[in-house]
Amino acid sequence: MKISTKGRYSLRMLLDLAEHKEDGYVALRDIAERQGISKKYLEQIVTLFNNTDFLRTNRGYQGGYMLAKEPRHYTVGEILRVTEGSLSPVACIEDDPNQCERSGYCLTLPIWKGLGKVMSEYLNGITLQTIIDDYGGAGADEYYI
Repeated sequence: MKISTKGRYSLRMLLDLAEHKEDGYVALRDIAERQGISKKYLEQIVTLFNNTDFLRTNRGYQGGYMLAKEPRHYTVGEILRVTEGSLSPVACIEDDPNQCERSGYCLTLPIWKGLGKVMSEYLNGITLQTIIDDYGGAGADEYYI
């Protein structure tokens, strides 16, 4: 599985908001400048989060975006699920119960389930706060994910 640019940039955007949470609402242009991502692309990313409880928005002169919760309440797994959809390594394990006609006798199914479990546990175990605490000192506003 490959994480798209949208997924990587979403994580960088939310990390930027987490690092600047004391600043209140942050303008996309400021995030774009710090992260080296076009403002237009960030506008597309923000729309993905419109129907979630991830962001608070404020329009107008002091407008911008801020995290709706503390950084420790956002996992990399849930962020990537918003942008990428499923994080399953193969399509046949996305549904429960499994809809694949071969699921009853597929010898490779346990491999894909195990890989999906490991990936999910790993990504769900990392929060925005974890990233800031563990890696925040190295290149503060420069994340290469």
